[in-house]
Amino acid sequence: MLTLALIIFIIALVLLWQAGRRQNTIGLPAGRVIYSDTHEWGPVEQPLYDAELGLVGKPDYLVESGGQLIPVEVKSTPVTTAPYDAHIFQLAAYCLLVQRHFGKRPAYGILHYPNRTFAIDYTAELEKQLLELLVEMHAQERRKELPRSHNSAARCSRCGFRGICNQRLL
Repeated sequence: MLTLALIIFIIALVLLWQAGRRQNTIGLPAGRVIYSDTHEWGPVEQPLYDAELGLVGKPDYLVESGGQLIPVEVKSTPVTTAPYDAHIFQLAAYCLLVQRHFGKRPAYGILHYPNRTFAIDYTAELEKQLLELLVEMHAQERRKELPRSHNSAARCSRCGFRGICNQRLL
């Protein structure tokens, strides 16, 4: 009986160690994963939604650590020196959605690229810029035709609107 208990204890330690390594490999801070938009941690969660802002989003991970909620966005392409503005605003949108959904304001979020990880402070200034951007986006959305914002065929190939877009580059 003691041998069986010891074997189970050792297996539990190995599994815990492997989970910690996997969490570190994908750029997650120490803490408990409470939300995931990947199939690695279980079924995909429902998106976070705020009807007042017309905003919906699914962070790759939401980690609870030390009483804080930390949204984590994992990117598949490397970054040169600094995170892209679009990625920062995406992460800020997740911070805002977390605040509205859970009633806890994240102090920061994490952008993880294959070659670097950035902790992005969710400041009042970043929130203000995000809200201004959302107002601008909703105004653009009401227009009859939206101009394409880039000249990249690669971006068009990954766009969710490529099937109906009359400005696609492919």
